[in-house]
Amino acid sequence: MKYNSVFDIIGPVMVGPSSSHTAGAARIGKAARNLFGKQPKWAKIHLYESFAKTYKGHGTDFALAGGLLGFETDDPRMSKALDIAKANGLEIEFFEDSASVDHPNTARLVIGDETDQLELVGISIGGGKVEITELNGFELRLSGNHPAILIMHTDRFGAIASVTRILAKHEINIGHMEVNRRDVGKEALMVIEVDQNVEDTILKELEEADHIIQISKIVS
Repeated sequence: MKYNSVFDIIGPVMVGPSSSHTAGAARIGKAARNLFGKQPKWAKIHLYESFAKTYKGHGTDFALAGGLLGFETDDPRMSKALDIAKANGLEIEFFEDSASVDHPNTARLVIGDETDQLELVGISIGGGKVEITELNGFELRLSGNHPAILIMHTDRFGAIASVTRILAKHEINIGHMEVNRRDVGKEALMVIEVDQNVEDTILKELEEADHIIQISKIVS
């Protein structure tokens, strides 16, 4: 792994005890909230391997709850996030899952409310850094540490070009981009990490591009 600064090694400013199990978990939870676009009413969280064994002692449980509430890693309310979630009508269930995974710090979050649902898999890779590896059945690689746009679209000629043309017009630089589809001509997911937060007016313009179904974003 490439480290860009000392803070990548010692971890972010945070409520402890662990950058991997606490700060990383909070960022996974917040990424799920951002992609859902609102605070969910319920969450079913499956924890694997190291997360499953130590989540209570290392604060992974309250960190995930804090992320779902939109807390930053250094929010002083983090250690009380489970109680705050309950008071705010967010019911959270944790499951110690024994299924095999590629990384020991893996969490699968299924969140929703009365009308919508989202499923996300995130891993905490150390120093508070995370990767989102799956979203609603689509495999992807999303750091969660940079602004990003996630675009559900129909797998048709011109869909990608119509999006990148709009971003170029507004001088939005793309740092990483990938596309995953279910099948030829079916739903596809475009994941674009960018260098700056994208204004809602630009998102509205993107929604009107060719073959676009739905757009969500992660802000830095």
